[in-house]
Amino acid sequence: MSASPLPRRRLRNRLMLVFAGFTLLLAMLFGLYALLFVYTVEDRLFDTLLEREAAAQQAHYAAHGRWSPPRNGFMDVVERTDALPDGIGDVLGEEPARREFAGTQGRHYHLRALDPPAPAPRAWLVAEVSGLLAVRPMRSEMLQLLAWTGTIAVALALLVGGWLARRTTAPLSRLAEAVGDATPERLPPHFAAGFPDDEVGLLARRLDDLIARIRAFVEREREFTRDASHELRTPLTVIRAASERLSADPGLGADARASVDHIGQSAAHLEQTITLLLALAREQESPAAVPDTTVLPLLERVVVEQSPWLEGKPVEVSVNVATDLGSTMPAPVLQVLLANLVGNAFAHTRAGRIAITGDGDALRIANPGGAVGEHDFAPFAKGEESTGFGLGLSIVRRLCERHAIDLRFEHGEDGTVAYLPLRKGAALSPASRTPSALRAGD
Repeated sequence: MSASPLPRRRLRNRLMLVFAGFTLLLAMLFGLYALLFVYTVEDRLFDTLLEREAAAQQAHYAAHGRWSPPRNGFMDVVERTDALPDGIGDVLGEEPARREFAGTQGRHYHLRALDPPAPAPRAWLVAEVSGLLAVRPMRSEMLQLLAWTGTIAVALALLVGGWLARRTTAPLSRLAEAVGDATPERLPPHFAAGFPDDEVGLLARRLDDLIARIRAFVEREREFTRDASHELRTPLTVIRAASERLSADPGLGADARASVDHIGQSAAHLEQTITLLLALAREQESPAAVPDTTVLPLLERVVVEQSPWLEGKPVEVSVNVATDLGSTMPAPVLQVLLANLVGNAFAHTRAGRIAITGDGDALRIANPGGAVGEHDFAPFAKGEESTGFGLGLSIVRRLCERHAIDLRFEHGEDGTVAYLPLRKGAALSPASRTPSALRAGD
């Protein structure tokens, strides 16, 4: 058995990506908060200096009736709005609540209103702080530092995530290898003992219990097929031997001899059918195909065997198959398929005509009975008037899947038509390729 390919979406890679993505997100948030913090601290420093100077100016104006020169050289008192530098007055007219402005040639201003007692007009305390800015000159270096820090953090996250992912997925990989090559004949016994007592160990123990139940089930099935092979073949051998002895009796009448021969043939066919069904149950290859098995004798024998389904029914059966029509399917397989398809047509046809014809490399079985649906291929599915066990079409489906037989059904005004290919790769009738066709293997 060839090794299974590695999955495209490996759990280890996804864990590493989650670690790296989470670390990158944290690094970006940290960088954003760091920039906001330094900018906020810087602006808060300028606002504090302006508040102190504004309080001193208000006190001086209350005492002397005029504004005094500011104590800080980067500040100035402007008594008219139109005298504010770098067009600040125009911007202030549009945004009266704004207190921070960008000027020309890299200058930067902070503004504070001075409200003297009436009727004196409002003045403005202006601070040109471009020479005092600490964050802006080093912003590029800060961004580079944050980028390198984030890169290192992501690399560490990948290393830690890879290590953790390997430790996490290693038991799962061992578990997959332990059960990956398991077959009904070769199941790994008690493999859960080597796994830790965690979720993976719990899964391994549950699989171990399941495999133990499967092993017991396979053993029961093997014993059943072995016992069925012995117990069924022995009485069939007795029946065939007894029929051969009776057939050799010279005093046997013609009708009795025909019945005895029919019993012997049916016993032989039943032995072939048992061999085929046991092979299906053991999931082994079916008997080797006999080249160019003649279809007509086998079909006539099947029609005779299934004829009791037509007793008391006004049904006509026509067989139009060339005597040299052959099939590359194994004779037991073809017999079981024909027996179930013909028997199904006989059982579900109350009146009318059943036509069995050779259609190129396919056999065409048309009957006016009920339509065959997908549910009819399920085991034990049968109609209300059926006296069987509902296993015939289920066996047909399994045989078609095993031998890659493209069995199809067409439903029309004339009833149900089954198309059974007789050779591998044979083209079916064009009618069987209509949208209403149903593939038995689907």
